[in-house]
Amino acid sequence: MLLAFRNRSTGVAFQSLCEGARTTPCLPQSHLQHPRERDCAIPTGTPGETASLLQCCRLSWLRGLPAPQQRCQRGSFWSDLVLETWDLQCERNGREHRTAEMGCQQLVVRRGQPFIITLHFSGRGYEEGVDKLAFNVETGPCPIETSGTKSHFAVTDFPEESGWSAVVQQQDGDSLSISLCSPASACIGRYSLTLETSTGYQGTSCHIGHFVLLFNAWHPEDTVFLRDEDERCEYVLSQQGLIYQGTCDYITSVPWNFGQFEDDVLSICLKLLDTNPKFLRDQNQDCSHRNDPVYIGRVMSAMINCNDEDLGVLAGRWDNHYEDGTSPMAWIGSVDILKRWKKFGCQPVKYGQCWVFAAVACTVMRCLGIPSRVVTNYSSAHDTNGNLVIDRYLNESGDLQQSKEKIWNFHCWIESWMARPDLAPGYDGWQVLDPTPQEKSEGVFCCGPAPVRAIKEGDLQLKYDIPFVFAEVNADLVYWVVKHDGSQKKSTQSSLVGKNISTKSVGRDSREDITHNYKYPEGSEKEREVFAKAEHERSSLGEDDEGLHVRIKLSEGANNGCDFNVFAAISNNTDTERVCRLMLCARTASYNGTVGPQCGMKDLLNVTLAPRAEKTVPLCILYEKYRESLTQDNLIKVVALLTEYQTGNIAVAMRDVYIQNPEIKIRVLGEPMQKRKLVAEISLVNPLTDPLNNCVFVVEGTGLTDGQRIKELEEPVQPQAEVKFRLDFVPYQAGLRKLMVDFESDKLMGVKGYRNVIIAPQPK
Repeated sequence: MLLAFRNRSTGVAFQSLCEGARTTPCLPQSHLQHPRERDCAIPTGTPGETASLLQCCRLSWLRGLPAPQQRCQRGSFWSDLVLETWDLQCERNGREHRTAEMGCQQLVVRRGQPFIITLHFSGRGYEEGVDKLAFNVETGPCPIETSGTKSHFAVTDFPEESGWSAVVQQQDGDSLSISLCSPASACIGRYSLTLETSTGYQGTSCHIGHFVLLFNAWHPEDTVFLRDEDERCEYVLSQQGLIYQGTCDYITSVPWNFGQFEDDVLSICLKLLDTNPKFLRDQNQDCSHRNDPVYIGRVMSAMINCNDEDLGVLAGRWDNHYEDGTSPMAWIGSVDILKRWKKFGCQPVKYGQCWVFAAVACTVMRCLGIPSRVVTNYSSAHDTNGNLVIDRYLNESGDLQQSKEKIWNFHCWIESWMARPDLAPGYDGWQVLDPTPQEKSEGVFCCGPAPVRAIKEGDLQLKYDIPFVFAEVNADLVYWVVKHDGSQKKSTQSSLVGKNISTKSVGRDSREDITHNYKYPEGSEKEREVFAKAEHERSSLGEDDEGLHVRIKLSEGANNGCDFNVFAAISNNTDTERVCRLMLCARTASYNGTVGPQCGMKDLLNVTLAPRAEKTVPLCILYEKYRESLTQDNLIKVVALLTEYQTGNIAVAMRDVYIQNPEIKIRVLGEPMQKRKLVAEISLVNPLTDPLNNCVFVVEGTGLTDGQRIKELEEPVQPQAEVKFRLDFVPYQAGLRKLMVDFESDKLMGVKGYRNVIIAPQPK
């Protein structure tokens, strides 16, 4: 039974348990010093036992000494186990869980992996067998045990495999270290942690803080487990990377600061989850599904865009009018975008295009612990009717007609690594998630996760959105020439889409071609089998050995501000002379396939080709012709139509020419060391014949600049002049870092540059 009393000098209440005895009031009420002491009781047994216990208790109480903790025949005296302070060991757990860069002010751990907390008790330490400790963890606004959002678990000798567990690690006097561990299938999110202590029939409960639980790519039982350590470092931990743009003939890369461990990014990602429409409709159901990366990926794919009026992060725009926001070409990182979204009350940030949508999604998924990477698909089809054929129409002058079905010069999405227990075996691994709003999926602008393996094999009946992605990389592109009388003539040649599918290599600033993950080699027997499975017939539109052919070549790079030549290479693969008409047309273009004004034209009515002969015809594209209409995508689309008079056959060729921006030069002066000042010298030459006005440099780099640094130039940059400035910064994190620079002006936009810097750790 229970003996309770209060120490006069310390004011601490104590209690003692004597087994198997009845209770009766002890001490007259006139002797009690505090109302709570009226609850004091002693066990009653034999008169000698009662007198002995009472005398022992009263002597200690009167002398101001701790309650006696001596064992007697019928029981023992024990004081309350009083929790005084605790330590969530944020720094230590952060190192062990690879979340240290998220800061040491909050506990962030990965599921399925133990983490240590330390409890400090007042008066006495924890006694095994006498004291009982238990924990409550809760996540979401309406935690329920059956939904997996609440758990109660006691301290035990061994970890629990299938649920939450707590095991004593070490005891040092009044301090107790306990190892807590979630199941590898726990819901991710922000948790509340409460400790319950009890000695006998008395118990207390104390809220000891919050922690955030993430997916764990290092745990074999987690559905996002990734076996290779280098890949985990690249796809979960790396905060900077490269995104591929340009054309399939001229692939360029731009640096990007993902910054998933930057201050406040984690809280913003959790806010995104709590803002999504599924959460607002049914909070319990939404939170209970947060153990599933498939569910999380689908939610995030929808929430990165705002097309469903769902408080999404980014508004998309492709018309080159960005005056009421920021041009998509000006961004160099996700952190500023996510912070703007939060700062302005979850209003969409203006503006994004495919690589911006993909990069922000990659940041969110990496932040939550799901391995992810940005992928670029060149000559990417947007198939609206699902027939795997993109029909493009031109007039006889080579002008493309606008159409809903387009070929994007490139298109970016992300791949996230996860198991697919919702599908038959064989579809685990990389999954396509595309947050760029193109088509609705189940009534929402989102796409995926679509298993890359299913795309390659043509398994279009599986979840989610596989037919749409399959078309992006496999559809045929057919050109139709619309004549003056309205009749249409199919080109004798077509182009294939889904070229040079690219992502950044693991651990290196180089491109990895992953086209083979998405499709079998063009024209192979296996490729035809895949199309048969997808219930589509492949049009026999490949080039014939016999006939006329045309292709477009570029002899050297095309630099912004300069004239350059493109060439139509035409050939006659027959044994007879052929007389043809060659039409060459150049227009400025956007990367999503939209074309602008003409900037070059040549029409040769009588081109004679001898048998088995080739001929090259140049077209000079002048800067003065494209300077005013060149979009921020820096693209010029060149179309060649070769029409044979005798048969009426038409051969079509197209090529997107990327206009190269000037180089941003970056020099780092000083010894790169943590918490030691460095100087970056940044310069750029104006290559144009016009002065550049409203010039702004934006510099940022995770671990280097502590946010964005902006340099506005007071004077215009004259033609052919060099602008140079110095920027001081103090690196606050060691390791390999990227210093990224963006340059904007009235006539030269979206110019990017970066410099890798290895920061040595601060000497201890």
